[in-house]
Amino acid sequence: MWKNCVSKMSRKRDVESGERTLYPSMIENPQLRWSFIRKVYSIITFQLLLTVAAASVVVFVPGVAHFFVSSTHGLIIYIVLIFVPFITLCPLYYYRQKHPLNYFLLLIFNVTLAIPIGLTCAFVSGKVILESVIMTTAVVFSLTLYTFWAARRGHDFSFLGPFLFGALLVLIIFAFIQILFPLGKVSHMVYGCLASIIFCGYIVYDTDNLIKRFSYDDYIWASVSLYLDIINLFLSLLTIFRATN
Repeated sequence: MWKNCVSKMSRKRDVESGERTLYPSMIENPQLRWSFIRKVYSIITFQLLLTVAAASVVVFVPGVAHFFVSSTHGLIIYIVLIFVPFITLCPLYYYRQKHPLNYFLLLIFNVTLAIPIGLTCAFVSGKVILESVIMTTAVVFSLTLYTFWAARRGHDFSFLGPFLFGALLVLIIFAFIQILFPLGKVSHMVYGCLASIIFCGYIVYDTDNLIKRFSYDDYIWASVSLYLDIINLFLSLLTIFRATN
């Protein structure tokens, strides 16, 4: 009886101190993992706010979007901005653990990615953007809670990696076909639905990695992975709502 009381008091103290284990076989210090998770989500929050701010400048400042779509210099800059985030990912991955260079590269990645996102939103109605934001927020919040709940009960989602990678390749090929041979509004909806399902899977997969597999020094790469999942889900839903409207 005395041992049971001590055990209950110990578990209660662990919960109150934020040391609740995230999954049954966890052998690392729960407090360190929770601190890492909080740090990653803080960086993601900053990334999303920076994206919203930069995209808002493109959408709401008169002449910015018009400059990109109506002038040769604007078009060249737009094409460059499309490729810069992908190019930045290489040094960002290599220097992901080197402070403060990793934060500087992350800033470049975020800003250059936010401008094309803003241009995409500039030619979409406010209703469609609002619908996409609400849906994205609800889905990300729900999937994150579900993944934490499932991990707590011993579920593992590492098996999703190869399937999601294969599905992503199919999606990229489908996008190239759509560019070369436009198939109309229905194909846009099909693409948006497939992309939404794939990136929902990636949110679960990367959140599971955040809970179990990312090292404490990989906070930048963990943030980038989940940030890209959220942004791609938003753009996929934007494609669906834009096609339906």
